[in-house]
Amino acid sequence: MHALVFHGPGQKAWEEVPAPRIQQGTDAIVRVDAVTICGTDLHILKGDVPEVTPGRILGHEAVGTVTDVGDAVQNVKVGDHVLVSCITSCGACRFCRAGQYGQCLGGGGWILGHLIDGTQAEFVRVPFADNSTHPVPPGLSDEQMLMLADILPTSHEVGVLNGKVRPGDVVAIVGAGPIGLAAIMTARLYSPSHIIAIDVAESRLAAAKNAGADITVNSLNENVLDIVRGLTDGLGADVTMEAVGIPETFELAIDLVRPGGHVANIGVHGAPATLHLERIWIKDLTITTGLVDTNSTPTLIKLLASGQVDASPMVTHRFGLDEFENAYDVFARASETGALKVVLSAPQL
Repeated sequence: MHALVFHGPGQKAWEEVPAPRIQQGTDAIVRVDAVTICGTDLHILKGDVPEVTPGRILGHEAVGTVTDVGDAVQNVKVGDHVLVSCITSCGACRFCRAGQYGQCLGGGGWILGHLIDGTQAEFVRVPFADNSTHPVPPGLSDEQMLMLADILPTSHEVGVLNGKVRPGDVVAIVGAGPIGLAAIMTARLYSPSHIIAIDVAESRLAAAKNAGADITVNSLNENVLDIVRGLTDGLGADVTMEAVGIPETFELAIDLVRPGGHVANIGVHGAPATLHLERIWIKDLTITTGLVDTNSTPTLIKLLASGQVDASPMVTHRFGLDEFENAYDVFARASETGALKVVLSAPQL
C-alpha cells in the first residue's frame, strides 16, 4: 500500500510501505476512505514532537471501512463504516475507566501517527477497535464525521469543558483556525452572551463569524484588550481559550481573562511560554491544559446527527488520497490559501 511517511523534520513522502496486519486480538484493519491533516502534523514536521521518529506514517483522523478484525473484537465487524478516533483506549486501565482515554496506560492514548503508524495511508491498524472506533450513522457524510475524529472533541473538551463555559459568559478565543472555529461552535451549546474571535487573518475571522462568533478582532490593527474590557465593564473575559500554540497567543489569553476566570489552553506548543506569576498570582485564575480524551465523541455524534453541530463547512480544500504533497502545501500555507481543513478521499469502490 501507499502511505505518507515522516523522514525527519521537514521531510515526508507518499511512498509504498507494507500493509498493516492484525497484531493483537483487539485490532482492526480499516481501509481509509477519507482522512485529513491536523495542525499537530505540522508541529511534527517542524520537529516539535520528538517522540515521532523517522519512518512513522503520519495522521490520526480518518473515516473508513473495516476489512479485518482480530479474534477478540466483539462490536466491530468487517464491512462496518467507522470513524477512527484520534485517541485509542484500552478501556481497562485506571484512566480509561475514568473516561480519561488520552492518558491511557494500557497501550492507548494518542498513538496513531505518533507512537505507531497512523491514518494518512490506504489502510491503518486500529488497536482496541471496540473502544477506538465509532459507527457512522446513516445519512452522515464522511466529511461530517471526519471533523469528529479530533477538532470537535478537542475544542469541546480541552476548551469549552475545561474552561467551564456557562450561560451568559463572555468567551474570548485566541486563534480562528480549525480548533478555534470548533471551539466557537461547541461553546455556543452553552449559551454564552458573547463569543469574541481573535486572529490576524481576515479570512479566518470571516470563517469565525460564520461559525457563530459575535465579535471578531484582528489583533494586527485593533487593540484586543481594550475591546474585551469594553464589553466586560473593564474586567476581562470570563473564559479565554488559546487555540494557536505559540507563546504570544498564550500570554494574550492570560491578559484577556478577568480575575477569577478560566484560561483553557488548547494549542500544541513547541516552545516555552512565559507565565507571569508576578502579575497574575493575585487574580485567582484557573489555567488548564489538556490532551483530548474523546469521551464526548458519542454526544457530539448525536448532535451532528440531529443537525445541532456541523463542522463540515470548515472543509475548504479536497484532494485525492494520493495528493498528500499538494494537500500539505496548501494546508501549511493557510494564510495564503485560505485553507481551514483539507480532506483527502480514496476513489469510491
